Amino acid sequence: MLSQQTIDIVKSTAPVLAETGPKLTTHFYQRLFHHHPELKDIFNLRHQQNGDQREALFNAICAYAQNIDNLPALLGAVEKIAHKHTSLLVQAEHYPIVGQHLLATIDELLSPGQAVLDAWAEAYQVLADVFIAKEQQLYEDSHAQIGGWQGQRAFTLIEKRPESEQVTSFVFAPQDGQPVAPFTAGQYIGIVVNHTGFEHQEIRQYSLSHAPNGQHYQISVKREPQGQVSNYLHDELAVGGTVMLTPPAGDLKLNVDQDTPVVLISGGVGVTPMLAMLQSLTEHDAPVTWLHATENGKLHAFNHPVRTLARQHAHIQTHIWYNQPQPTDTLGQDFDHTGWMDLTAVSNTFSSEVQVYLCGPVGFMRHTQAQLRELGVPDEQFHYECFGPHKTL
Repeated sequence: MLSQQTIDIVKSTAPVLAETGPKLTTHFYQRLFHHHPELKDIFNLRHQQNGDQREALFNAICAYAQNIDNLPALLGAVEKIAHKHTSLLVQAEHYPIVGQHLLATIDELLSPGQAVLDAWAEAYQVLADVFIAKEQQLYEDSHAQIGGWQGQRAFTLIEKRPESEQVTSFVFAPQDGQPVAPFTAGQYIGIVVNHTGFEHQEIRQYSLSHAPNGQHYQISVKREPQGQVSNYLHDELAVGGTVMLTPPAGDLKLNVDQDTPVVLISGGVGVTPMLAMLQSLTEHDAPVTWLHATENGKLHAFNHPVRTLARQHAHIQTHIWYNQPQPTDTLGQDFDHTGWMDLTAVSNTFSSEVQVYLCGPVGFMRHTQAQLRELGVPDEQFHYECFGPHKTL
């Protein structure tokens, strides 16, 4: 338990840290990587370059300081971050290293005095202990499952299938011939890439895009112009190649009763976890509504399999938005609406019992979230996954 003195000091000094903005976390990461370059094998360096990781850490520090006397308010964020950490193979011994350089950064930038540094050290240790305990539990739970494992496991690429001009699906089977750990639709796996053309080991998380089957995992990856790993997967990884995977993780999980209506909303490549959910809901008793937005038919992944499922199962309804249809795209066949997704066109699907699952770019999700609120859907009835380091709506 934190002392009241520590709580008072952290809350009173939090605004001073907030005023430093990105300067604080920029200095921290520069310091951390200078002294511990081996940690570059864990962190996504692209997120370092574009500032996403620095922003995520800064927001996390501010949120912790604001809620230091109400830690239960942070449990949702802890759950999300802990899952990501286990996918990155973060270990307990990493936390003292991070704490050392965070405190040194505060000292070097602000010189707040020993009492303030001691208070932040105590506060950091409490939070670190929460993460260490949660992540250890996740590691143990994963390893204890049939087909489960801890750390890295070798898989073979058994199928590589284009889904659109930008998205390709990759199907992996374990090289040891044993079952694979179960997961819940909505979760992701980590892929560990050591490549002669990469300066450092790279770890990425990709949503599982097929319902659990106990035999293999499928991910569907969008080619990013500057994406080292996505371009490696698209251009170099061939069927028969080996990859190292970390176990399924992620706090976005399909969890509904048979008689609960479900709406699945996605934008762009956010379709991937939604497809696994749709496949898992084929025997659902209540209505399932599929809402997807993309630019046009060339960039529309999974159009055929989704429409096939809808034809085969009367309780599944689909609505597709194309922002800029191409001449080859047919209204009523390839898509149903033009422009940005407008939920007023399907407002009757949002009953008081509905559970909504949402995934896509942050801008799309914020636009959709605002519409859901206008339609009266309570925040606790929609569940989401943002791509990027600890992004939130």
